[in-house]
Amino acid sequence: MRKWFFTLILMGAITTVMAQSAKDEQEIFTILERQVSDWNNGDITSFMNGYWESDSLMFVGKSGITYGYKQTYEGYLKRYPDRATMGTLKFTFLNFSFPGPGVAFVVGKFHLTRPEKGDLEGHYTLLWKKINGKWVIVCDHTSA
Repeated sequence: MRKWFFTLILMGAITTVMAQSAKDEQEIFTILERQVSDWNNGDITSFMNGYWESDSLMFVGKSGITYGYKQTYEGYLKRYPDRATMGTLKFTFLNFSFPGPGVAFVVGKFHLTRPEKGDLEGHYTLLWKKINGKWVIVCDHTSA
């Protein structure tokens, strides 16, 4: 009886996780697609809506680690001061997983088409967390 009960609970948990994962995955991809659109419209402020608005947000780039939403936002403004520098963004998704409840992991490639400044591309790793019912990026590691 115990084995049957355990199997039933396990199957229910797996079904629930799978059902939530498909919906959550789509929510995350929708945020990423909106970020691409915001970027390509030159709107860094709206692009930042995908990030956790917290002093604990972590951004890891070629110059090291930046902590905090405000500092990350200011870093974007400094690195991309105009539309020519921002270019046109394209994401390619390489891997998506849910390593635990309420946590998602996305690995991808970005490409900035910048006719005046030269193209820029690299890879990114995004750690997402569902906070207060909303998926947000809590750690972004981007290499260019």
